[in-house]
Order: sequence, then structure tokens, then C-alpha cells
Amino acid sequence: MLKHYYNRYSKKGVLLNSLFLIALSSYGQSANVKGVVKDTSGKGIAGVTIRVKGGAETVQTNGQGNFSIQASPGSILIITSVGFKEKQITIGQQANLDVALVPAENVLEELVVVGYGSQKRSDITGSVASVPKDRLSKIPVNNVMQAIQGAVSNVTVSQASSIPGEAPSVQVRGRNSLSATTEPFIVVDGIPLTKTDGSINDINPNDIESVEILKDPSAVAIYGVNGSNGVILITTKRGTTGKPSIRYSGYGGVEHVAHILEPVSGEELLKRYAEYARITNTSLYNGGPVRNQYEYDNYKNGVTTDWLDAVMQTGVIQNHNVSLSGGSENAKYFVSGDYLNEKGVLLGYNYKRYSFRTNTDFKATKYLSVGTSSFIVAHNRDGGRANLLQAAAMSPYARMYNEDGSLTQYPMYSEQLWSNPLLPTTLDPQRRQFNISLNGYADLNFGELYKPLAGLKYKLNAGYSFVPVRNNEYEGESVYNFAGLGRITNNETQTYTLENILTYTKDFGQHHIDFTGLYAAKSKYWQQAIATGEVFPNDALGWGNLGAASTQKVSSIADLYRTISQMGRLNYAYDSRYMLTLTVRRDGASVFGRNNKYGAFPSAAVAWNLHNESFMQNAKQIVNNLKWRISYGLSGNEAIPVYRTQFLMDSSPMAMNGLSNTALTIRTLMGNYDLQWEKTKGFNTGVDFGLFNNRVSGSIDMYKSSTYDLLLEQRLPKLTGFASVYSNIGKIENKGIDLTLNTKNIVKDQFNWSSTLVFSRNKNKITEVYGNGKDDLGNRWFIGQPIGVIYDYTKVGIWQADEIASGANKGWDDAAQAGDLKLADLNADGKIDDGDRSVLGQTAPKWTAGLTNTFTYKAFTLNVFINTVQGALRNNPQIGAASDEMGRRSTPAALGYWTPENKSNEWRSLGNHSNVHGYGFPSNASFTRLKDVTLSYTMPQPLVEKIGVQGLTVYASGRNLYTWTNWLGWDPEARDITRGSTNDAINYPMVRTYVLGINLSF
Repeated sequence: MLKHYYNRYSKKGVLLNSLFLIALSSYGQSANVKGVVKDTSGKGIAGVTIRVKGGAETVQTNGQGNFSIQASPGSILIITSVGFKEKQITIGQQANLDVALVPAENVLEELVVVGYGSQKRSDITGSVASVPKDRLSKIPVNNVMQAIQGAVSNVTVSQASSIPGEAPSVQVRGRNSLSATTEPFIVVDGIPLTKTDGSINDINPNDIESVEILKDPSAVAIYGVNGSNGVILITTKRGTTGKPSIRYSGYGGVEHVAHILEPVSGEELLKRYAEYARITNTSLYNGGPVRNQYEYDNYKNGVTTDWLDAVMQTGVIQNHNVSLSGGSENAKYFVSGDYLNEKGVLLGYNYKRYSFRTNTDFKATKYLSVGTSSFIVAHNRDGGRANLLQAAAMSPYARMYNEDGSLTQYPMYSEQLWSNPLLPTTLDPQRRQFNISLNGYADLNFGELYKPLAGLKYKLNAGYSFVPVRNNEYEGESVYNFAGLGRITNNETQTYTLENILTYTKDFGQHHIDFTGLYAAKSKYWQQAIATGEVFPNDALGWGNLGAASTQKVSSIADLYRTISQMGRLNYAYDSRYMLTLTVRRDGASVFGRNNKYGAFPSAAVAWNLHNESFMQNAKQIVNNLKWRISYGLSGNEAIPVYRTQFLMDSSPMAMNGLSNTALTIRTLMGNYDLQWEKTKGFNTGVDFGLFNNRVSGSIDMYKSSTYDLLLEQRLPKLTGFASVYSNIGKIENKGIDLTLNTKNIVKDQFNWSSTLVFSRNKNKITEVYGNGKDDLGNRWFIGQPIGVIYDYTKVGIWQADEIASGANKGWDDAAQAGDLKLADLNADGKIDDGDRSVLGQTAPKWTAGLTNTFTYKAFTLNVFINTVQGALRNNPQIGAASDEMGRRSTPAALGYWTPENKSNEWRSLGNHSNVHGYGFPSNASFTRLKDVTLSYTMPQPLVEKIGVQGLTVYASGRNLYTWTNWLGWDPEARDITRGSTNDAINYPMVRTYVLGINLSF
């Protein structure tokens, strides 16, 4: 550009020529640019962020609003601060800048995604939470929910398992259903991810630009039947105008078990064996001191094995992401590729993810824009996996290998309850999953076609996703299956989404209105095919040739799910002071019977920007933002699978007249054509605030919701010919509070400290079950109590020998023996039975909180995040199951036991009779966790330019660093599946992760 001007004006004289040479010599060289940032009153603003566009150089203003930054002439400074509108300044030859930011009342002009469009933050009437940008960009995570955990009020993210590639569960504002999923509805770039069989693991966190969470009735109403559990809106990155920008983000690190539940030593196990033999009057093997044959030789030879160490390893994780973005005014693009590889802390737990995304935007004409938001992702979870439950049960004297070097089948033989935890690692199953999502849009601006139609737009969203899942497995001689068993399971889901969206926006005087109309359709087809073979001639081909099996079985199933939806939303604002939102959505779903396929879900919300009122003008230096919101609305939930409202029949083979025929039998589930939606009506009121130039800001919300017409499977009398029927019965209530508080604690020239505190409390209770005022004891559903409670006896101690001798147990627990659990006789009927059980607590936490502290010194940033979960009660399987199997397994060292000598009043005896009533050992599962700590360094711009890049940041991060808890187990948050339960082979400990990472842009 400079050369162009030189050629054009060089004949004007030597002066211009000299100016050109000066400019040319200085162009591209960094200079120290100083300045001050002020508000409209001329007062300096502290904590304003100034960065060079396209670079990594970032500084903040001090307490007087002053700053200093390295920037080249011609570069652009981007100046932002919470409570003020972003400003961009192009650097010329000036060395000092005087910058005035728009007052706080106009800050809230930033656009926030609210579903089927966006709104100015100042105009939002509902409860919409935005996930902090730093949590999305600076925390190395495998999926975005890990970044959200503890960072947004009343959004509970539970990482019940650290298995590589397993997504956490999410719940927004409590549980609203007894039988249906409570997971929120997830939408990515306008196209639903939920109900496609896709996973949040399909979305690469590096591709995400923003995450908004809709929580209150007004905000979720636009999603109708999908909104009852909250809505999470994910927007991915898109191209921008300008030269191509290449960005590489990568990290690598190691993982360790966060807390090892140490087993007893060999010496201590022998003492327990001896006590078990004494109290049960049984003999030890060959005179002792061990119980089993395989233990005896190792004991005599002094050989012990650390079985936990045998199944554990140092985990390794790495992630590499490369993106390319750029474009012109008429064509923009964002392309990214990502590779994630995680080797777990247990042998065989491996996970690889390959993903590719392309987002494009084209302005075909002045009135028509089109674009795509598509991705392909492949998940690989292959490999045989070690069994942690079996390893924890192994005696240190157990035998790992046979004489021929093969793994033993039962290391504690003749004990056959526990098999070798390494046996599954000899297998090579395939676990593959893919997601191919092809999504696009067309946006038509009628105002560009005909000016009187200005503000009227039509958008077509179309999406297609294909999710195939394949599981292949074979068991042969290596796991002592000498016949051989092979199985291939293929699942396939195809989902089509089509949305027609009409919007109209109009400003007249101080009035603003915008209308959104929607007509949408969705279709989901799912099928499954399973082929099984048993008794193979050898293990050579495994599942690759099921036809070689002597016994073969094939089965398949398929279903189709469809919805049709219409929605209308009207937003009105007057003078940026008074806002009104009216929404109604009508959904129809194929899961319901012919009499009630459709449901309508209306909502209304109002908001008042008090800080814009004239009577607040004198307080503007203190109150920068103050908005009051209130909303009320209705949402729905399908809550049942397809075909449950119909009268269905099953087919089965039947021999008749010497021939095999197919017989049809009526299913025991009776159809119900009158079945209708679960409905949730909710109320929310909240306040958003910003004080002292937004040094203190945040929001507080209080809410109450009632879910009724619950979809429950109700038992029927046998004389009806059916066992059960789905009915609309039961009610649930949720109420609680959300709090978010942001503070800028210290704002100095080179040092800043800011904090974010989130707090949430939710109280959930069942107000009605079957309409007869009775509880459902079998499902543990009690009127007036939360969903998910611990219903059990009350433990008051351990029966001591002198108490039994004196008959103190008579008329209380007549059959009790010394060392047995002493349980309270609550109903005082002289015996311990079901009448002595009561609700002891709830499994969901009563309150949660998260605290983030960010410290910035020059180019260094330290981010420390702590979260806490309080008031949760869980049955402890380590105490219950381990003690019941004491004589047949190793146990955690932390578990004690009663003896006549120690007379413990906490731990029971090793006798099998010590818990005959089936007490579940409920324990406090509360915890406080140092969730993550990240230290980053952003290279200053002069150094960056010397190495020829736009920006460079390096960081070190640790996750799950320490947990404060009284829980006895692997972790209070991790699931702990007992022997014999479904999926007991996939227990996995919580992991601690350390990584080093780099963000590099060109």
C-alpha cells in the first residue's frame, strides 16, 4: 500500500519522498505505545484488556487506566472491558493514546446466543449463563463439559468415571423426571446433537467459540419438549475477514491414579484370615495361615504380588489441533483437524479420537448467504481391559502365572469367586464409533430485495447425521473359554433435521421489536444387528468368521422416531429500559398415541434495566448495570421410548404338528392412546448487576418449578391380562438459587487479581407418585422427599459381647451376636425389620460451589480453580461388599473389624452374620477439590515478531490435584460397581493429570 502511494505522489516533491522513506523504515517495527483508557466522565478505568489483533501481546490498565504495550504502526489494538463496549484503534505514528470507552449502559450491546438467533445482553429477559471464555480456551480438556464443571451455577457436571473417552453426565437445576433422562438438550451451531445418538465427545473443544446455557422457563421455552432439562447452546468458530491464520494447539502429559485405595498388607491379611476362621469356625488351608491352595506356596516362599500395581500404569495423553481460518467479505472459512490419544492408567484402557471440521460462510448475493457447519469424528476404544475390581480383591499371596507362563484363571484357587484381573488383557475387542454430521444453512434477507421489507429474514437450517457403532469381540482359550464365543454388534443411527426460521426486526423511535417464527421437522432412524457364534474349531479367526461356529444366532431390531414443531417468539424493548418476551411452541412426537400427539408450551418474561432510569443517574459511578428479570412458562418431556403407547405383539417359535411355526403373543405392556407429555411449569426471578466500574458484577436467580403428568410405568392387576401400562401420574417440585459473582480484587500496572464465585442450591422433592397418597417403596420414591434418597436403617453402633451376655439385645434384635451391627428400633416394636428404615439423606448434593482465581503478572497468568460438592449421601460398597466377602478376598487397609479384644463400636466383625439385615453403609460423599491449576506465559510481541509468528503461549496445567473428603473409597464422585452388578468389569479410578501445552498462531 505504501508503495502505491509513493508511485502516485513522488513527483509532488522531496518532502513526500522523505516521509515515505521514514514510514517505510518504521513499518513493521514494534514501538512502545502508551495510553490511558477513560470513561465518558474522564475517569481512568482499571482492568481494561488491550491486545494486538492477530497477536499474543496482552496487557491490562492499572488503577488509573494507564497502559503500555508493544505494537507496530498499522496494527490494530482491541480494547475490551466487562461493562464497556469493545473498541478498536489502528496504530499510526502516535506514541500516546487517549481512549474513551462507551459508558456501561451500552455495554450490554454484545450479542448472546439464545437459540434460533441472538440478542443483546441488555435485552435478555431469561436466565442465560455464558461459560467463561478462559475456561474454554485455557483449560486442556477432552470434552467441553469438563471445562464447564463447577464454573456455572446450578449446572452439575459429574465425572462418574475417568475412563478415557467417556463423557460426564450433566444436570441443570435438579432432576425433573422419575423415569426420563435428566440430561440437558445440546445444540451445536443450531442443529441438535441430543437425540441423534451423538456424544459431547464428538465436539472438539478447540473448535468451540462460545457456550450458553438456558436455564429458566422463558429461555428454554423455544425448545419446547426438548427444554425441560435446560438447553446448552454450543457455537463453533468461524472464519473472519483477512489473511489466512494458522493456529496450532497441542499438549502432552501424564496421568496417575488420583487416590489409590490401598489394600491390606500380607501380614494384616493373615490376621484377618485367622479372625475369620475363628469367628466362623472354619479351617485354613493345610493348617494355615492362608485360606487357599494357590496362596500356600507363595506364602511359604515369601512371594507376594502387588495386584493393583500389576493392573496399573502411568497414563499418557496427547492432543494436537491445527486450524486454518480467514476469508474475504463474501467468503469465510474455518477448517480444523484434531487428534487425541489417551493411554489410561489401567492396562488396556486406550482411546483415540480423530476429528475434522469445516465451517464456511458465503455471501452469494447481497440478499443471500449460505454456509456449512460439518464435521467427521472417529472414536477408537479397542483393547482388552484389566479388571480393577478383581485386582483389588486379590490376596498378595495369590498366584499370577501357571508353570507354563500363562495367566492363572483363579489366582486364589480353590477360591473361584475372583478371576485373574489380567485375563481380559489377552483379548482384542474392537469398539468403534463414528459421527458424520453434514449441516448447512441458507439465509435470505428480504430487505435487500425490497427495502420496505427491511428487517425480514428467512433462514433454512438442514442437518444430517450418521452415527454407526461397531463392537466386535471374541473369547477363547486365553480366558479359559475352550469352546469359543464370538459376537458382532452393529448399531446405526441416521437423523435428519430441517428448520424453517422467519425473523423480523424493527426499530421505531424508542421501541424495538423482533419476532422469530419456526417450523421444524426431525426424523431419527435406529437399527441394531447382533450376530453370535459359539463352539469354534479354533481361535484363529475369532469374530472374523462367525460362520465357523457350531451354534449361530442372529437378531435385529429397528425403530423410527419423528417430531414436528412450530414456535413463535416476540421480543419487545422500550428505551432499553423495559423488555418483554412472549413465546409459544407446539411439538408433536411419534412416541405418543393418536389422541395426544401434540403439546403446546407457552412462556412469558419481563425485564427492567433500572440503571437506565433517570432516578439512577446520580448513582452511575457506583451502579453500572442493574437489571431485574422475571419469567414464567411451560416446557415438556417425552420421557418414554418409541412404541410404548401401542398394543404390540412378540413373535416366538412354536412346535405344532411336527413343524416349527411362528407364534404371536401380546406383550405384557398395555398400550395407552391417551398418554400425553410430562409437563414442567416454572417461575424464575433474577437480578443482574455491575458495580464500581464493574469491579464487582454478577447475577442472582431464584426459581421454582413443578413437573406433573409424569410418565410412569404403572403395575396392573393380573386379571387385565397385562402387567403394566404407561400413565400420566405423579408430581415433582424443584426450587433453588443460582449465584455468580465476579470481582476485580487487585488492578495494578503489572499485576491483576480477579475472582469468580458460583454457588447453587437446589431442593428437589416428590409431591405425588400414583395419585393415591402412597409412596413407592420398591423404587424408593417417597412423597415429600427428593428423587434419589438413601432409605435404610439407622446404625447406632456394634453389639458388644457383654451386651449379648446380659441379654440387652432381647426385645430389640433377638438374633444379634457379638460384633454384629446395632441398628435402631425406630418403631419400638421389639425387632429390627423394614419398619425401622427411614430416609437418611439424598444422593444429589444439597449445594455446590466453584471459585476461580486468576492472577496476572506481566506476561504470566496463573489460574486456580476449586470446586466443592456438599450434602450428598451414598451407600459405600467398599465397606458393605468387602466386609461381606471378607473371608474370600483382600480388603482396603482402611477397613477395620471388630474383635473381642478391640471391641470396636464402628466396625463390625468378619462373620457373615454381622449384617443380616442388609444395611448399606451410607456415607458422606461431600468433597472439595483443587480441580485445576494452569500457569501460562504469553511471549511479548517484540519477541514473537523476531521468530516470525503472530502469537505464542506456553502453559503447564494440572487437573484433579487434590481432594478433601471423608469418603472411604477410590473417590466420592467416581462410580464404584460391586461384583455381580452390570458393568462391574469397568470400574476405573479418578485420575490426576499433568500436561505441558503450547498455542501457536501464524
